[in-house]
Amino acid sequence: MDLAQRNNITVLGDGPATLVFSHGFGCDQTMWHYLYPHFLGRFRVVLYDLVGAGQSHLGAYSREKYSSLSGYAQDLVEIIQHYGVGPIVLVGHSVSAMIGALADRLVPGQIAAHVMVGPSPCYIDSGDYVGGFTLEDIHSLLDTLDSNYLGWSSTMAPVIMGAPGQPALGEALTNSFCRTEPEIAKQFARVTFLSDNRQDLAGLTTPTLILQSTDDLIAPVAVGHYLHTLLPGSTLCIVPNVGHCPHMSAPSACSEAMDRFLQPWAREHVD
Repeated sequence: MDLAQRNNITVLGDGPATLVFSHGFGCDQTMWHYLYPHFLGRFRVVLYDLVGAGQSHLGAYSREKYSSLSGYAQDLVEIIQHYGVGPIVLVGHSVSAMIGALADRLVPGQIAAHVMVGPSPCYIDSGDYVGGFTLEDIHSLLDTLDSNYLGWSSTMAPVIMGAPGQPALGEALTNSFCRTEPEIAKQFARVTFLSDNRQDLAGLTTPTLILQSTDDLIAPVAVGHYLHTLLPGSTLCIVPNVGHCPHMSAPSACSEAMDRFLQPWAREHVD
C-alpha cells in the first residue's frame, strides 16, 4: 500500500520549504483548513490523516504497531522523506506535536523546525510537573470513553473545542470524533493520554514554536512554560483563546505567530 492511500496525503502550494500538518486525537486533516491556506503562496504544504483517522486506509491499522506513538512517528518519517522538499517544518496539534518530536529523534537533522499547537508531553500531574490531570482523572475519562464512545464524543468535543461564540466549531469537532472508528479511537486515546514523552523531548535543540491557549482544558499554560524550559531552541507564544484548538478558533493569532517564526524558511515574495 502506498503512502498516498495509507495516509490520504494532500500536497498543495509551492515554496522553498515544506510544512507538514499533523492533526490531533479525534481529528483529521480537515481541521487545518482554517490555517493552512495562509501559507500556500510561500510554502509547499503537506496534509495527511493519521492511520485510523479521517480518510486514511483502515486496512493499514495495526493494534501492535500503533500501541505507542512510535508507530505514528515512523509513518511521519516516511511521509517527510517521500513528500518533503527543502527544509521540513512539522506543524503538530496536540498529540501530533509529540509524534513530530519522536520523528525528529528518529532522523536527526532532517527536520528544520517544529510548530507545536497545544502540545503536552504528559497529561498526568507528577511531582512538581503540572499536566492538568490526575491518574484517576485519566482512567475515569478512558473508562467513560470505553463504555460509551459516541456519548463521550458528543459531550466532550464541544468542551475540548471551547471557542465560546463559535458553536459551529464544536459541532465540527464532535462530527470528527464521531466519524472515527470507535475501537481505534479507544486505543489511540489510551496511547495519547497515558503517554509520557518528557524524556524524549529533553534537550531537543530543533527550533520550536509553542502555541499555547490562555485557557485550555487539555494542555494548561503551565505545560507551555514547562516545554519552553525543556526545549532550548523554543519560542513560547500564548494565544488569547479558550479551548484546545487555537488553529481553528484563533487562526489569525496562530498564523501571525507562525509568520514571524517561519520567516527564515519562507519564500520572500508571493507571485
